[in-house]
Amino acid sequence: MEHNSSDVNNPKKTNRKVAGAAVLQSSVTNALHRALFEEWAETGYAALRMERIAARAGVGKAALYRRWKSKYALVTDAVSSTATAITPIPDTGSLESDVEAIIRSIAVTLRHPLVRRILPDLHAERARSDELAELLVSVSHDRREQASVLLERAIARGEISETIDRELALDFLIAPIYWRIVVQRHSVTTTQLRKIANAVIISITKIFQ
Repeated sequence: MEHNSSDVNNPKKTNRKVAGAAVLQSSVTNALHRALFEEWAETGYAALRMERIAARAGVGKAALYRRWKSKYALVTDAVSSTATAITPIPDTGSLESDVEAIIRSIAVTLRHPLVRRILPDLHAERARSDELAELLVSVSHDRREQASVLLERAIARGEISETIDRELALDFLIAPIYWRIVVQRHSVTTTQLRKIANAVIISITKIFQ
């Protein structure tokens, strides 16, 4: 008897690409990612359990382990794919407008209740062990590579010098808003966001040259 390994069994479906192959539905993958982040926000990384994630997503354990063989593999995939897409890098035509747009976008992301609970735990876990070190280094590198495009465009337009301290500029692009929302857990008004953006712009254009 032929068996079909898939997330959802559908005996009426006949246009299978390969008999007996695993069919990994993106909707199930997305549901598992959401369930992971929800569990993580509630329990912390150390207490995450694959079975609870599968149950929260409403799928069987087989669907979970078909994709990831361990908690670390699941977390690596979910964090990597989410972190590089969650805050798009704007291209407005000017450095000032780009910075204002990305500060607003970062603020929206950091105010999300799951993000506000997971990020501190993620860095705390990194301080306790090296298990997540490679993941954090990789994600940080990818995000900085994305954001560096913002600086390179500004250099090409003549808005900032090519000798700018790029690493310091990239640090400062997120540091003030991250400190206020995630570390201090303060709310941020539109006026305060504008002031933060102005401070970042002045630092990049005047101080970090």
